[in-house]
Amino acid sequence: MSKFRLIPYKLEEVKGRTKEVPVGVRLIEAVSIWEKGYQGEDVVVAVIDTGCQTDHSDLQDRVIGGYNFTDDYGGDPNVFLDNNGHGTHVCGTIAASKDGHGVVGVAPKAKLLVLKVLSGAGEGTVDSIRQAIEYATTWRGCNGETVRVISMSLGGPEDDPDLHKAIQKAVDRNIMVVCAAGNEGDGDGETSEYSYPGAYQEVVEVGSVNLRKHLSSFSNTNDEIDLLAPGEKILSTYPTNQYAVLSGTSMATPHVSGAIALLIQQYETENNQPITEPELFELLIKHTVSLGYSRLEEGNGLLKLGVKVPANLK
Repeated sequence: MSKFRLIPYKLEEVKGRTKEVPVGVRLIEAVSIWEKGYQGEDVVVAVIDTGCQTDHSDLQDRVIGGYNFTDDYGGDPNVFLDNNGHGTHVCGTIAASKDGHGVVGVAPKAKLLVLKVLSGAGEGTVDSIRQAIEYATTWRGCNGETVRVISMSLGGPEDDPDLHKAIQKAVDRNIMVVCAAGNEGDGDGETSEYSYPGAYQEVVEVGSVNLRKHLSSFSNTNDEIDLLAPGEKILSTYPTNQYAVLSGTSMATPHVSGAIALLIQQYETENNQPITEPELFELLIKHTVSLGYSRLEEGNGLLKLGVKVPANLK
């Protein structure tokens, strides 16, 4: 059975306390959507990762449910705590509460469905990931909520047909699937590096830039890259009520997942109708700006929520 694992990332710093809107959240101009009254309220994002510290002060109001698909915690499906750190960090970038302390996520009123598929060592099976995608696709909350976004900052070198089919089924159900491009980049924009599921055409594949908007040297380049987001020195939540600065395309991905939650709420509130996955992708790409890199390097460009979009796409 093929193994999937966390896309390698770098732990830069751990701190006990902070009070700020992280630079990455500001760089993608999330505030421009908040100012219009949208913070991703009631949009459910499924985070398929190492779990989450569900009682972290910045996240305890954001988690709507979860499931453990690993052997950790005795294989108890109801214990989806994070014994690695990665999943808690991703969750915070998506949806850490805007409560006057700690950090703030891109969509601070979104809800998180925490699906633990990777162990404390950062490893998991492709079957667990497929099962988690299928779980997210059919999940219903107590009040009829459904998953609108799946966020995956993980990968492997092998194209697995069953995993691909599960993703296609999710997309067919109008769930947007967002994946990290991978950190096997060699700094040469002319060469291609592929990591799955990021390389599947149906997903939104996210590459990384640093906080100066320069392409990260580790970011995979290929013809399936859709857009870029901040992935270097990203501050977010971390287990035992701490905060950490991490780097990797894993950190870029949740910026996009959170942004999609904001765009869903804004579109559906202003238009009083649901948005389809293809329409949502078009809307997301309208909120990008080219940084002057090749298509293999930047896809459509850097996520920028402050971009003015034609009225018929709002």
